[in-house]
Amino acid sequence: MKLHSGEHVWPRTIGPVPDYPALGQDISCDCLIIGGGISGALCAHLLTDLGMNIVLAEKNEIGSGSTLANTGILQYANDKTLTSFIHTFGEETAVHFYRLCRDALVRLKELGGKLHPDLLPKERSSLYMASTAEDVSMLREEYENLKKYGFQVDWWNEEDFSGRFPFRRLGAIYTQGDAEINPFALVHELLKKATTKGLQIYEHTPITGWIFHSDGVSCRSGQRVIRAKHVIVATGYETQLLKREPGAYLTSTYAVVTEPANHFKDWHERCLIWETARPYLYMRTTPDGRIMAGGLDEPLTGNVLKEGREIKKGQELLELIHNMFPEKSGLRAAYSWGAVFGETRDGLPYIGTHPDYPHCFFLEGYGGNGTVCSMLAAEMITDVLAGKPRSDMELFALTRSTKPAP
Repeated sequence: MKLHSGEHVWPRTIGPVPDYPALGQDISCDCLIIGGGISGALCAHLLTDLGMNIVLAEKNEIGSGSTLANTGILQYANDKTLTSFIHTFGEETAVHFYRLCRDALVRLKELGGKLHPDLLPKERSSLYMASTAEDVSMLREEYENLKKYGFQVDWWNEEDFSGRFPFRRLGAIYTQGDAEINPFALVHELLKKATTKGLQIYEHTPITGWIFHSDGVSCRSGQRVIRAKHVIVATGYETQLLKREPGAYLTSTYAVVTEPANHFKDWHERCLIWETARPYLYMRTTPDGRIMAGGLDEPLTGNVLKEGREIKKGQELLELIHNMFPEKSGLRAAYSWGAVFGETRDGLPYIGTHPDYPHCFFLEGYGGNGTVCSMLAAEMITDVLAGKPRSDMELFALTRSTKPAP
């Protein structure tokens, strides 16, 4: 599956990109991780810290999948609001999930800061705006629920936008404690550090066959075999080609990155921006002073991404930037891309085992806060492999009965 098209910004933000050999012999390990994106890198980092013998196999190059299209926004809030989760699952489950995401975000920021000074996640607040007058009451209820359960949020009325932004909305939630990162650099730094603790990485090593045993799995790549006690499948949206989840669906999404701007005096705290409309527009800034915007999602017909469509969609996103920030109307697009994006009907990621795949764990952090959910999943799977039960993993079971998001 082609996961993205267009021109990406992240590879140009780091020095020479490390490369790794293809698998050249039969090997064995405690755990094989399939997939060299953010999910696989997080698992590799946590598991090597436990002293386990870990192998990571990537069919292309490290970070070349959805990581390239990841806009690096870290939020605990989900595309589905806490209020909607409460309506679907009840208060206890909904609040537990939001708190799990908040805690995973905290640990993700701490982890990034320990790797390299340049990778320290930049603390940002988030502005979640009402797109229409009809959305204000819904958004206000969401604010009240977040406040009730201890999340750091403020309510903005229309006048609160004055002096902070050149645009106004009738209402918004201003959230503390979110962040932005460079996902491509983070993946490579996580794996670089993990290799010093024994991680073996193989690029251009697709897994083409499985044989399940009573004590592990034999995974074939061409003529070579990797024998593992456990396997973690961290192949992102391509997992749907291996094992279709009835509660998951794929869409096309788009992003644009501008030339550097002269200033951000009209952008309060350079916060993350998103809105209640679905599909929604979102924006962030970059360390070198660019604006990154994404959204304009549309159906992925036949699981095929339309080549070249990112050019038109990138221009539409650029116009939305200009409309919201008139002083930046002279900015042009420097990069634009389209990508496959996965969501679930009940708003929860898929994490855990499946009866058809013994000794395997699946990590499918689908949704707008996918990186945070990947951190949560990596921690859960690491705990289980270390002998620490995680009963709350059942919430994300691959065999669960999903309900449409209200």
